[in-house]
Amino acid sequence: MRGKKIILGLDPGTNIMGFGLIEIQNDNIKLIQYGIINLKKYQDHSEKLQMIFENVNNLIRDYNPGAISIESPFFGKNVQSMLKLGRAQGVAMVAGKINGIKISEYAPRKIKKSVTGNGNASKEQLSEIIKKTLNIKDQINKKLDASDALGAALCHYYQKSNNESPRKSWKKFIQANPDKIV
Repeated sequence: MRGKKIILGLDPGTNIMGFGLIEIQNDNIKLIQYGIINLKKYQDHSEKLQMIFENVNNLIRDYNPGAISIESPFFGKNVQSMLKLGRAQGVAMVAGKINGIKISEYAPRKIKKSVTGNGNASKEQLSEIIKKTLNIKDQINKKLDASDALGAALCHYYQKSNNESPRKSWKKFIQANPDKIV
């Protein structure tokens, strides 16, 4: 990925949806914005879906990403929850598609493996690696949905750039982060 590119990462949810935006310029990664969209106050499921659509559209309008990376729903035991998550993901994908943005979908294990080097990493471990990679100073751990979204964005960058995650190669990590050596 040469030149400047913005990637919007999304962690879909019907109660809380995480988002994160990163900018890539000449293989340098810069944090733009991250956060959560709290949907708990909406009781009606279709209203939550509308809010997801509107919020993703607003993020696209405000930041003009060239790609959207979305975490695919994790299959659990509750079929109703899976159905609702699938709808949330679908609505977010449609918002990107109608704006002409390429959408890539990644499984949670793929995101964790790409960013941390371990597909079984915990959400907290993923969050800590993201904090270090993107030089985040605040407590992103309190917003794990946002760090999951940033993980999706980073995963997309690593997959599409044919770069390894700095975590997979200590030599590359040290070269890219000399200030982190103690």
